[in-house]
Amino acid sequence: MAYANLPYTPKPVTDIFTADTDIDRRKCHRVVPMRVLALGLGRTGTASLRTALKQLGFDDCYHMMSASVENPPDCLMWQDAFAAKYDGVGTFGREQWDQLFGHCQAVCDWPAVAFAKELIEAYPEAKIIMTTRDVDSWHASTMKTVDWRANDPELKAVARFDWGAGLYQPMLKSQFYPNSLSNPRIANIFTEFWDVFFGGDFEKNGKQKYIDYYDEVRSLVPKENLLEYRMGEGWTPLCDFLEVPVPEGKKFPRTNDTDGFVDRCKARNRAQMMNVAFRCLVVGGSVAVTAFSAAMTIRRFVGSRGSLLA
Repeated sequence: MAYANLPYTPKPVTDIFTADTDIDRRKCHRVVPMRVLALGLGRTGTASLRTALKQLGFDDCYHMMSASVENPPDCLMWQDAFAAKYDGVGTFGREQWDQLFGHCQAVCDWPAVAFAKELIEAYPEAKIIMTTRDVDSWHASTMKTVDWRANDPELKAVARFDWGAGLYQPMLKSQFYPNSLSNPRIANIFTEFWDVFFGGDFEKNGKQKYIDYYDEVRSLVPKENLLEYRMGEGWTPLCDFLEVPVPEGKKFPRTNDTDGFVDRCKARNRAQMMNVAFRCLVVGGSVAVTAFSAAMTIRRFVGSRGSLLA
């Protein structure tokens, strides 16, 4: 079960080892039109597509990294969306999507693809792109990356104490937090994304879900408004579909391969652990200074009373 309207908490000033922003999207609104919905599943080249779309002027382009490493409070609105879709708690429609995506002209990757139907209905004017890939190679890549990350024990541990991880990890993977120290106000929550989307077992159900998902999106979108795109096809089919010129002298971007994904996640864990360690140092030092100041005050007070009595 997911819970709607989880409270926003500001980024601690001691989080100096991560460059996260701290924007409460519930207070935002649309400032640019939504022009592209890239609804291919993650690990089909969505990070590369994001970079390409931004180079073509579709800026910003929302991606899982927007919530995981760029602005973790976005995870609160994703929890709202999950609660509305899976549990019937609250509502999440065009107004809420505009709050979450209002700064974006495009969207791609998880967790947005879990709401393909809702996004197509919310933005009927947007063009639809589906990045595709051989299902077997996709499954193998996802097992080594996103499924690994969803079950990463190191992330689970640091989420108990770090602000950013404490927002992101519960959104990614169903987990019970009886004593969350990173954000006590989101303790005791279950979330939906990875387990519900893949029926609780990605290794077993992932391939069939891939097939069913792509068939569903094809059934929702007129052929003239849908581009199925594979990495390696270059700029031309993408630019023709989007009716923009092909960039001169630029290679099509290639980012976020398997090794890079894992290395980036491990580096993120280490940075968040440093945040926790630094906060403990600051808080511990503050407690020590306060205790020392109190002791000195008491000592001076007792000493002055002794002088008077003498």
